[in-house]
Amino acid sequence: EQKKMIKKDLREFFKTKRNSLSKKKSEELSFEIANRSLKMDIWNHSNYHVFFPIEKNNEIDTKLIIQVVHGKDKNVILPKINFKNNTITNFLLTDSTLMKINEFGISEPQSGIEISEKQIDVVFVPLLCFDNTGHRVGYGGGYYDRLLKKCSSSTIKIGLSFFGPIEKIDDINQTDIKMDYCISPNKIYKF
Repeated sequence: EQKKMIKKDLREFFKTKRNSLSKKKSEELSFEIANRSLKMDIWNHSNYHVFFPIEKNNEIDTKLIIQVVHGKDKNVILPKINFKNNTITNFLLTDSTLMKINEFGISEPQSGIEISEKQIDVVFVPLLCFDNTGHRVGYGGGYYDRLLKKCSSSTIKIGLSFFGPIEKIDDINQTDIKMDYCISPNKIYKF
């Protein structure tokens, strides 16, 4: 019988897989992902939420996507994690935004112009893996599940992944929010 694909195991497996990429390889793949985002029909909005990578974890370099958003003359919205109640507050990135490294090692805005979830048009979602239906395995904190629930139903949700999809995540629950797209280095998946 086939082993169940559960989030906990998938999280471990894909973390290891991601960590085995060389720095150079992950930079190349990040560049491919940012390039693919340019080909998508998502650039007629205003507010684009982008997460910053945890560099030491070999995450996708989303600073390239931030450059794309700025190049399109759109607003970049950055997350700030509130550790007291495990939520995300969103701030507009401006020239005067003060950035500081949080306890996860993520660079985040200290303060500034706060943007409500309902104002976010497009959100780039961090993940470790995703399946053929657009469900994702995140990092396990639930931050983005909570953020996405507060977003408008029309908010476009885009996962970013170094790797292609797996068949199916077996322990999806009712509250898990699906993505509309996922960008991998060689393909854009639409759900």
